[in-house]
Amino acid sequence: MLSFYEDYKNLILQTLLAVSLTLILTFLKIPVLFLHGLYTYIHPENVGQGNNASSSGVRAAIRRPSGSDSGPGLDGYQSLSSRTNAELKKRNKSKDNKFEFDENNAQIFRLKLDEGHLQTRLFFNDYHNSFLFSFVGISCFLLYKYLGSSEGSGNGIGNLIPVVFGFIGLTKAFLALAKISFEKSASKRSEKQFSAIFGVVGFFVGIVICSGIGPSVFDFHFHFDSVEGSWRIFLAILMGLIAGILYMPAGKNARSFWLGTDQLRCNLSIISCGWFARMILYANYMLTVFTALLWINPFAEILVNKNSFHGGSAAEKLVGNVGLSKSEFTRFRLLCLLLSGIAQIAAVRSNLQMFLNEAVLSWYQRLHASKVPDLDFSRAKVFLHNHYLCLAVLQFFAPSVLVLLFLGLSQIDTNSFDKYNLVCGLLPCSAFIKEAALFMAWWIVFVWSVITSASLVFYRRGVLYVF
Repeated sequence: MLSFYEDYKNLILQTLLAVSLTLILTFLKIPVLFLHGLYTYIHPENVGQGNNASSSGVRAAIRRPSGSDSGPGLDGYQSLSSRTNAELKKRNKSKDNKFEFDENNAQIFRLKLDEGHLQTRLFFNDYHNSFLFSFVGISCFLLYKYLGSSEGSGNGIGNLIPVVFGFIGLTKAFLALAKISFEKSASKRSEKQFSAIFGVVGFFVGIVICSGIGPSVFDFHFHFDSVEGSWRIFLAILMGLIAGILYMPAGKNARSFWLGTDQLRCNLSIISCGWFARMILYANYMLTVFTALLWINPFAEILVNKNSFHGGSAAEKLVGNVGLSKSEFTRFRLLCLLLSGIAQIAAVRSNLQMFLNEAVLSWYQRLHASKVPDLDFSRAKVFLHNHYLCLAVLQFFAPSVLVLLFLGLSQIDTNSFDKYNLVCGLLPCSAFIKEAALFMAWWIVFVWSVITSASLVFYRRGVLYVF
C-alpha cells in the first residue's frame, strides 16, 4: 500500500485537492463572498407622496428608507440625497409652473451587495463557473510546482490533473469574455468596432511573430521546426481573439483607475476609493506595465548581465555587465507574471466599486448641470451599471486568471505525456506548448497594459472623458 502511494502520490494529492476545493468553493459560496459588501446604486423611477402618485397611475419603485412611511423591506438602502427627508416633505410642488424641478425624483439609494442581489444579475453563472474552475486549476498548478514532477507522478498521469483543470478554467474564462463581448446593450457600437480592429491588429502581429521575425523585438524563441504551419496560424488567431475581447475590459479598467485615483479632482469621497485600494490600483497598473516590458528586447537587454564587455564606451560596459544572470532573469520574469495576475485579482473589488460609482458620478453631474436637470440619462446609466454588475466582474476577473492559468501550463513537464498517443495525436507534444503558453500569458498582460495606458493618455488629453 505504501509503495502504491509513493508511485501515485501526485495523482492522489491532485485528485483530493481538486475535489475538496470544488466542494469548499461551492458550499461556502466563495465567489459570492468575494464580492460581498460592495455597494451598488438604485435610482427610483418615481417617488410620489400621498395619493398623488396613485391617482396619476405612477407607483414608486423604491420608497424613502427613513421616515414614518418607510416600508420594512428597505433595510440596507441609504439615500444619497443632499436634502433631509423633512426638508423634502416641506417642499411643495408648484401647480403653476409644471416645469419646476421635483427633488423627490432626484434621489438615489445605495445598497450593499449580498447573495440575493448577485444571483439575480446577468452572467452570474458564468462568473461563478469561471471563478470555481479557475481557482481549482490554479491551486492544482501550485501543488504541482510544490510536489515536482520527477517522483510520484504515476507515470505522468498525476500531471494530467492540473492540465485538465487548467484547460477547463481557460475555456470557461475565455468563452465568458467572448460571450459578454457580443452583448448588445452592454457596450457601444464604437467599442465593438474598435474591438474588431484590435483583433485584426493582434492577428497580424501574431503572424509576424510566428513567422520568425519577432525575436528581433520580442524575447521569445519558438521551436517551429517540429510544428506544423496550422499551429502557427492557430496561435496567431488566438492572439487576435484575445486582443479583440480585451479591448473593452481594459478600457473599463482604465476608467476605473481614472475614477479610483481621483484624476477628475472632484473631491467626492463617495466616488474615489480609500488610500489602501488606491495603492492597489497604482501597484496593479505599474506592475502590469513593467511585466509587459520584460519581454521587449531593448528593455530586457538592460537587465541581463552578459559579461561581454571587451572595450567600448562606459555605457556599453554598464549595459553588458550590470544586471541579473540569464537564469535569474528568466525566474524574475515568471515571478513578475505571477504577481501581475495576483495583483489584478486583488484589484477586482476596487475596480468593480469604481465601475458602480461611475453611475453616481453621472447622477451627480446631471443633478447639478442646470436648475431643471434631465435625469433620464443618469437613470439609464444607474440601471445598466446595476444590471450588468456580473458582466463587469468577469471583465476585471477573467484576464487575470487567464494569465495565471497560461503561466501554470507553461510550467508543466510535457515530456511525461509523450507516451500517450491520444494526447500527442491532438497536440504538438514538444517545447512549443510551454513556449506558447508562456507567450500567451505575456500577450494578455501586454495587450492589457497597452490599451489601459493608451486610454489613460486619452483621458489626460481630454479625448476621452467619464460621463
